[in-house]
Amino acid sequence: MKTLLRFVLFLALTVWLGAELFFPFVAATVFVTLRPDTHTAGRIVGRLLTGLHGTGMVAAILLLLGLAIAFYKGIYRAHHVALMMGLVLLMAALTLHSQYTITPAMESDRIAAGGDVNAAPTDLPARIEFERLHQRSERVEGVIMLLGILHLFCLVRAQGVRSYTEE
Repeated sequence: MKTLLRFVLFLALTVWLGAELFFPFVAATVFVTLRPDTHTAGRIVGRLLTGLHGTGMVAAILLLLGLAIAFYKGIYRAHHVALMMGLVLLMAALTLHSQYTITPAMESDRIAAGGDVNAAPTDLPARIEFERLHQRSERVEGVIMLLGILHLFCLVRAQGVRSYTEE
């Protein structure tokens, strides 16, 4: 049970973190491959971002459940579980913020800019706002990634209530 639970925790975090690390490379590849059609590339990347966020939310649920069980079973100390749960909740909150606040606002700005932001004049307010939100989105995903790396470190470092030799 202990090994299976640890495996699930590591797997959920690794999948989420791996998706966060891989996403920028996929996005860049889509834009390079579809150049000069940045409109289509942007729509594809937007859908991929929704998948990334969905993956993150599934991972967050698995992590929170797994950490609760690990605490109940005495696999990790309470302060380690509290810290890791806090990191997961922060990562999930940022993921939800990106999905339900930033992304819809960017879509509205894209439509207001005529559908293709890059074809819009650089001084158009909708384009300026889109680019500002795009930078915010990149920063939020970067913070999620850093929190995920910190969480991975905490997961590796966490100590159990009982010594490992008692397994």
